[in-house]
Formats: sequence, C-alpha cells, structure tokens
Amino acid sequence: MGQARRHAAHRFRRPGRRWGPRVTADRTRLLDALGIDLPDDKLTIALTHRSYSFENGGLPTNERLEFLGDAVLGLLIADILIARHPDSPEGELAKLRNSIVNTQALATVGRTLADTGLGSFLLLGRGEIVTGGADKASILADGVEALLGAVYSEHGFDAARAVVLRLFGDLLDAAPGLGAALEWKSSLQELTVARGLGVPRYVVDSDGPDHDRVFTAVVLVDGVEYGTGIGSTKKDAEIKAAAQAWTALDSEVAQIPPPVDDA
Repeated sequence: MGQARRHAAHRFRRPGRRWGPRVTADRTRLLDALGIDLPDDKLTIALTHRSYSFENGGLPTNERLEFLGDAVLGLLIADILIARHPDSPEGELAKLRNSIVNTQALATVGRTLADTGLGSFLLLGRGEIVTGGADKASILADGVEALLGAVYSEHGFDAARAVVLRLFGDLLDAAPGLGAALEWKSSLQELTVARGLGVPRYVVDSDGPDHDRVFTAVVLVDGVEYGTGIGSTKKDAEIKAAAQAWTALDSEVAQIPPPVDDA
C-alpha cells in the first residue's frame, strides 16, 4: 500500500485520544488496522453478530450497520473505478466492481485485518463459535461492511473513502489484471477452457463430527492437481482450491518464454 494512501486514512485518526477501560488492546489493534477511531459502543455494535445477540438478551446487532456499509462500499468502489478507468464501458466497470465487492473478496479483507483477522474480534454465539463462524466468509463479509457502516455514520464520506482505499487498495490495483478472478470457480473455468485444458474437476472429502466438519477440496485441470483448499463448507473449500489453481496456472503460463522466430 502506498504511503499516500496510508496517510489519507491516518489523517482521520486523533492521536492521543484515550479510550475507556472497556476497549481492549485487541480492539486498539483493529482500529489501527482501519486507520481510524470509533467510539467503543459503535465498534461493539459493528462486531456483534446476531447469534451473540440471541444468546445475550437481544443486544443490538451489526445488521443495520452492515446494510449501510454495503451501500457505502458499493458507491465508493463505483466512484473510484469511474475515476480510474475513464474510458471503460459500463459492462467492464461492473465486472471490475464485482471482482472487488463480493462475499469472498470481503472475507479475504476481513481475514487480513490486524494480525489475527476480523474473526478474532467478532462477538459470536456459542453455536457459531463451535461451527467455525469466525472464519465463515459470509460472517466476515458482513463484519467488514458493518465496520464501514460505522465509519461512515461516525465520520462521513471522506473518512469512509480513506478506509476503503486502505483496505481495498490492493484489490483495486489488481482488478484490471484479474478481471473476475475473485469469482474463483467461474474464472478458473474461463481460464482453463480458453487455454484448451477443459473444465476443472473438483474432488471433495470431509472429516470430523457433524458440528465441526472440515472439508478438503482438490481441483484437477486436465488430470493434473493444481490447487487444494480447506474450509468449513464444501463451497468454501472449492473456492479456495480454485483460487490456488487460478494463481498457479496464471503464473505457469506467464513463465513460458515467447516463441522464437526462425525466419
């Protein structure tokens, strides 16, 4: 991430502000990762999943902030893409946006927040904790959107834009080269078919008790194993395997030297 982008986000921090005793060191690390301050009560709501609310007397959940954050993120990404790609048609812009604003991309951002990932900060019910909710793509994606909703409601549009650039900067930079690559399964199939390798085949196995099952997926391209993925659901494991395979295939082809002209 460029220095200018970090500076843009950090100018919304208020150095020296002291938090109440309820704010833990862990949450301070999360705020550092966002590059912005949030009141403890609003941060708590942004991190509260409905499963935790249900088990604790109906506390406010992050769903309203998630709703707001979803709209804010969509608008900001569209605005940034319009500015960066002034000559791109609507269809291409939509493809770029969809490669950034989707559940898997948002979950990836969540997993890389702070040093332990967003999942370690979320307030989840016991049932979700037991079933690996802290790493579920949908829960992480909702959490990222809720945090953006909290930032927007507390600080406004410019601050939300700075945080989006901070968290999504790498995806924004990579989107033109990846196209829809974060829709990993469909993108992998587009890649393999275009290169005459046929349709990828997924082999999935599972292990563990019903309440804590782990799925392992292997993706084969033209009979060769190109990627593996592990997840709490079959779909998640396949997506991770497809992502690994897409990256491997793209890198492999990039290393092929150009043909020599014998003329």
